Amino acid sequence: MYCPAAFRQNDLPSLHAQIQASGLAIVTSTGAQGLQASHLPLLLEPGEGEFGTLYGHFARANPHWRDLADGAEALVVFNGPDAYVHPGWYPAKAEHGKVVPTWNYIAVHAWGQAEVFDEPERLLELVSRLSERHERGRAQPWAVSDAPRDYIDTMLRAIVGFALPIRRIEGKWKLSQNRSASDQAGVRTGLATSNNPRDHELAARMNHTD
Repeated sequence: MYCPAAFRQNDLPSLHAQIQASGLAIVTSTGAQGLQASHLPLLLEPGEGEFGTLYGHFARANPHWRDLADGAEALVVFNGPDAYVHPGWYPAKAEHGKVVPTWNYIAVHAWGQAEVFDEPERLLELVSRLSERHERGRAQPWAVSDAPRDYIDTMLRAIVGFALPIRRIEGKWKLSQNRSASDQAGVRTGLATSNNPRDHELAARMNHTD
């Protein structure tokens, strides 16, 4: 990921917080199957290893897991909020006109080699924890134990789990840090008053650049 110094995020707790806040991750690798990308929900264990360990699972029918089992390095992409930046939000446009559109965004990239596993009890623990995470806060949270055990056993045979210790991690917080204070304020105001609700989250993040 091209990351100029102004946008580089090196604080590990901030990187972990963004991973935890992200929805689907994009797991990519290159191996015998060629270049592969799978969209997967992942769990992060921050205290395992130097940079944390990611856990997830593939459908067994997805050939991607075989490349990881063969030792292929994986790049995992976590996308945060993103937004188009309109040049008219910069006061500099009225001053000299030397402005162009851009895109602000937050992203985390993590690299590592995965351990693949298919032991039923280990898979059961993984899917139970994934469900607990995403059901948390619901009025009537669903749990794996709500389904018949024989049905769950069948579903577990259809997936392959993996643990991916993070060997390298990078974060990019592109939030107009390379612009003047007045231009940054203009972008924050523009995003905060946009008719696109997705822009509002990025405006809020510009007030807390971590």
